[in-house]
Amino acid sequence: MDTNEQIGAGIGIIGTLLYLLLIVAMIAGMWKTFEKAGKPGWAAIIPIYNLVVLVEIVGKPTWWVVLLIVPCVNYVALVWLSNLLSKSFGKSEGFTVGLVLLPFVFYPMLGFGDATYQGPSAAEAKTTVV
Repeated sequence: MDTNEQIGAGIGIIGTLLYLLLIVAMIAGMWKTFEKAGKPGWAAIIPIYNLVVLVEIVGKPTWWVVLLIVPCVNYVALVWLSNLLSKSFGKSEGFTVGLVLLPFVFYPMLGFGDATYQGPSAAEAKTTVV
């Protein structure tokens, strides 16, 4: 193995470890976020079920999971759900941008930070006519 191959292998190993670290940080942040919302934290590691729990946290109907699976539509639905999630924890639209663009940073901030779950932001307000 020559020097260039060794350097390439080292970069590959470091890149893989960094990628795994980012995934672990995002999962840990989602785990704590789910627990703050009163849902089981382990749901963050179960594919599809974590989307069901996320939809429940923000107060949308369960059929919204289908929107997260349909190609092209899923991008819009994910941004929308990220906004509703940040609103459910009392955060602004700027936090939504962070959740969409840097989820491995903003999910841990949401889960381990001082944000408190304020209830589903998408729940429809019941008003009575007087």
